Amino acid sequence: MSTIRDVSRAAGVSIATVSRALSSPDKVSKNTLKKVNAAIEELQYRPNMLSQRFRNKTANCIVVLVPDIANLFFTTVIKGIENVAQKRGFSVLLGDTRDSSNRELEYINLVETKQADGIIQLRPYAENDSALPKQSVKAVNASGCEDTPYPAVRIDNIGAAEEVVKYLISTGHRRIGIISGLPNNPHSIDRLRGYKRALNSAGIKFDPSIVTEGDFSFWSGMNASEHFIRMSDSDRPTAIFCMNDEMAIGAIKGFKAKGIRVPEQMSITGFDDLEFSRYCDPPLTTVSQPAELIGVKSAELLFQLIDGETPNQTEYILPIEFIIRQSTGVPRKT
Repeated sequence: MSTIRDVSRAAGVSIATVSRALSSPDKVSKNTLKKVNAAIEELQYRPNMLSQRFRNKTANCIVVLVPDIANLFFTTVIKGIENVAQKRGFSVLLGDTRDSSNRELEYINLVETKQADGIIQLRPYAENDSALPKQSVKAVNASGCEDTPYPAVRIDNIGAAEEVVKYLISTGHRRIGIISGLPNNPHSIDRLRGYKRALNSAGIKFDPSIVTEGDFSFWSGMNASEHFIRMSDSDRPTAIFCMNDEMAIGAIKGFKAKGIRVPEQMSITGFDDLEFSRYCDPPLTTVSQPAELIGVKSAELLFQLIDGETPNQTEYILPIEFIIRQSTGVPRKT
């Protein structure tokens, strides 16, 4: 196994510099950090975590709280977190909280008892159902929403949803349904606000009868499609805004199983731009979130807190990209 001495020799820097690059990379020049990281990759060096804990009085571990570990969007966020943590010599513990604040408290206790150094929360903050923030716990929200009361990395969910619906309106759709996430989820609330804002701008009255609920899963999207399939052709929307890609792909499957063609008879949009969204039939029009960058930024922000620094910025609102593919078209003639 490679040692820190091997890394210092390969990088052409001192052992102390390698140690500093691992523990406080922001205190090392970019050129030096590049050489150290290249040597670490080449030698497959893995820091001695136990000795670092004794020396630094840290656990060299961060916790990532995941509301649904099966959600594919979260796996990409976690990839970004892992990349940053590994370069710092930290391990990442995943906590599958199943959207439960009580389960979150069990993992938060690891930080309070010094078994972990900080937390990245992937569930958006909800005032009446959030275990964070806690004064004794260094934490960042990596899937935040407006007014998160601790450091957060997020997108503008309201603006993104508004952009999607305005696009559908621009192509001629006036009756646009929704498959939402759970109604108390802050992302669902914000995306519904964006939807309503777009309708209002176009002078279209909001109709709750064409809004149905999912839970962000593929199966809930397929089941939700039944709500629209049961409608008469004149009442049925000509387009559906789904609040994530998994529900959108489920809805496409549900409509096609009943002989409703997408997009000729029903336009469908998603949200997230998961890898398989471009390969489904038809390829999905969707909002692309920078999921891996969300993970990277949230980890960098957390490590600033762990290092005792005061971040220059405690909220990052990252840009989205609206991607138009073949699941949307002009409205059918009724």
